[in-house]
Amino acid sequence: MQKIIVSAWDFVFNHEVSPLRHIPDINVRHMTLQVLGWMWAISFAIAIGSYTVLAVSLVGHIVLIGALAITVATYTTATVRPKTFLAASGRRGDGEHL
Repeated sequence: MQKIIVSAWDFVFNHEVSPLRHIPDINVRHMTLQVLGWMWAISFAIAIGSYTVLAVSLVGHIVLIGALAITVATYTTATVRPKTFLAASGRRGDGEHL
């Protein structure tokens, strides 16, 4: 197991073993490895940040979708059975006010 880990580490981080060894200038090799390292660090930071705020985002979306569903149900009820709202207010809907 240790040999597999060391081999994998060398393949990624050792410029004499990795595919970067084909770049003739060692400075360019080093810069390429640095850019790749920054890319991976940023990628993981964004991914972990997304995972940690995922629950908050899901709750927010559920609230918005719920509000939309309630609005659609209210508009549909107002169109199909408008007297439902008058019954809830204590009014009869025949024009008579209490």
